Amino acid sequence: MNFIEEYKNKLTTPEKAVKVVKSGDWVDYGFCLTTCDILDKALAARKEELQDVKVRGGLSMKPLEIIKVDQKREVFTYSSWHFSGYERKMHDKGLCNYIPMVYRNKPSFYRDYLDVDVAMMQVAPMDKHGYFSFSLSNSASRAIVEKAKIVILEVNQKLPVALGGQEERIHITEADYIVEGTNPDIFELPAPIPNEVDIKVAGMIVEEIEDGSTIQLGIGGLPNSVGSMIAESDLKDLGMHTEMLVDAYLLMHKAGKLTNKCKTIDRGKGTWAFCAGSKELHEWVDNNPGLASYPVNYINDPRVMSQLDKMVSINNCISVDIYGQISSESSGTRHISGTGGQLDFMTGAYISKGGKSFISFASTYTDRSTGELKSRVVPNFSSCEIVTDPRSQAHYLVTEWGIVNLAGRSTWERAEMIISIAHPDFRDDLIKEAQKMNIWRNSNKL
Repeated sequence: MNFIEEYKNKLTTPEKAVKVVKSGDWVDYGFCLTTCDILDKALAARKEELQDVKVRGGLSMKPLEIIKVDQKREVFTYSSWHFSGYERKMHDKGLCNYIPMVYRNKPSFYRDYLDVDVAMMQVAPMDKHGYFSFSLSNSASRAIVEKAKIVILEVNQKLPVALGGQEERIHITEADYIVEGTNPDIFELPAPIPNEVDIKVAGMIVEEIEDGSTIQLGIGGLPNSVGSMIAESDLKDLGMHTEMLVDAYLLMHKAGKLTNKCKTIDRGKGTWAFCAGSKELHEWVDNNPGLASYPVNYINDPRVMSQLDKMVSINNCISVDIYGQISSESSGTRHISGTGGQLDFMTGAYISKGGKSFISFASTYTDRSTGELKSRVVPNFSSCEIVTDPRSQAHYLVTEWGIVNLAGRSTWERAEMIISIAHPDFRDDLIKEAQKMNIWRNSNKL
């Protein structure tokens, strides 16, 4: 079969490609750094021709034209699987909705329940065998294109080729249309600058990590601090199994700490589902046989993690109540990010032999509207707070004031432990609330 000829036959302009979108359609835009670009602009240009077009995406790192041209949501309704900073701002304006999920279920949502009329996403250039790499976003890409009635691939020459793994590519025979664009530079996620709290918390977590552990890191200043400290530590032969590949892993790799040779599955391979970071990180991904891209239903499956000895999961949260419930996606009714894979990795790391799951947070924050210092440890969540992790799954909690392990602990033990890592200025009030809630022993002491 002549793949070059088939490519030429399917090659078209963005304007012609998006003509397949009809009023009432469900359209998928891809995820994170492979969100479509020129196709988004071409679809936005059809605003006056269409009605009720529903678009799914997630972690968009750049403004979307369909939102920009439709500030009243008269035509395009955009929803996100996980909020980026941009999508959070759009949500605040009523221009974006969140799709609740546990990340490992995302591929099955598509395969079993969701309609996709048109899927459009960026891919790396076609190879000599007729395959396009899903590049920096494996995630649920394969499930999306399998379910889609029409598939449009937007080729970006600057995207790296990610090796698998599983489900890391799509063949020319599976695409309906190909478009070539302006090949925009890949968005670089700025390296977060850790603060004093991040550094202190990271130091406590690194002390709990053993040689040969497999590490999952979330995004933010704290995970970056953990990676930096690991790179400078005496730890050795660490592994990587993570939904998001971030620059902290590259730091560990360059320091010789990330060998993957002790992993009990996928030995010798750093496994991941999507990637966002520096240009150097994206270049590290390109055709690297030491990295393996997998769909999120593999990476985030606790049954897979249970096969990895000493799995260590490190994530952030927004607030914790003294029952041990964890909120990582909302502040009251304001949606901040999403569940993502936090619950997946909390569960998987716990059931791993020798595994540990850490949820970390600064004990306080400053209210921007009042300038008042407030506690991230609260007595109990209000009725509008989203609980990301149930108290029954909480494992290690870490603040700048200490680290506690809630596994198997009663309500009074949890209250004592969690209040012990709250900021001292708020502990007395938290104890009073715990007494009212009948979860405080009179003999408890802090």
